Amino acid sequence: MYTVIGNPATRAMRVMWMLEELGEPYDLVPSVPHSPEVTALNPSGKVPVLKIGDRVLTESVAICQFLADRHGKLTFPAGTVERARQDGFTQFSVDVLEGALWTAAKNSFIHPKDLRVPAVKPVCAAEFESGLAHLAAMLGDGPYVMGETFTVPDLLLGHCSKWAQAAKFALPSEGALADYFARVTSRPAFQAARKRGADATS
Repeated sequence: MYTVIGNPATRAMRVMWMLEELGEPYDLVPSVPHSPEVTALNPSGKVPVLKIGDRVLTESVAICQFLADRHGKLTFPAGTVERARQDGFTQFSVDVLEGALWTAAKNSFIHPKDLRVPAVKPVCAAEFESGLAHLAAMLGDGPYVMGETFTVPDLLLGHCSKWAQAAKFALPSEGALADYFARVTSRPAFQAARKRGADATS
């Protein structure tokens, strides 16, 4: 049994979504970053934290890829060209899209007020928009970034699209990229994770 520790409004949603995709049962402990139950397991105070018995894993991307590898789903095998391409999309999602969103968030409500630089947020929005243009150019003919197979980067990119909505970053309203985000976030597993998160925090 897995235990996910973290607020579903954070990147903990990624791990919940992954477990729903895999059909694996899990307990959810809704916890905010830097709360005592989080820092006891992860000194950085970041969420999510995944517990497997007495073992602890941190960092959402590492957790999601671990789960995919462990259960042999939503991923191509390590050492294949397909996995290298898949990992390229994963790195793109983290470096480009999530990087812009995270920097904007840190300068909106995470850093202490005297350390925030609000002027950086338009730069982040521009970087995000540029990243979307690159993603649109990289999308192939398949429904997902790796063609017919839904993989870890699709989950990360879908989560980034919802994060962008919450941050009021511009997203396309039509076209291939808009269709891609709608297709990814309409998956039953995402909807199930979203409902479970809402129920847990209501």
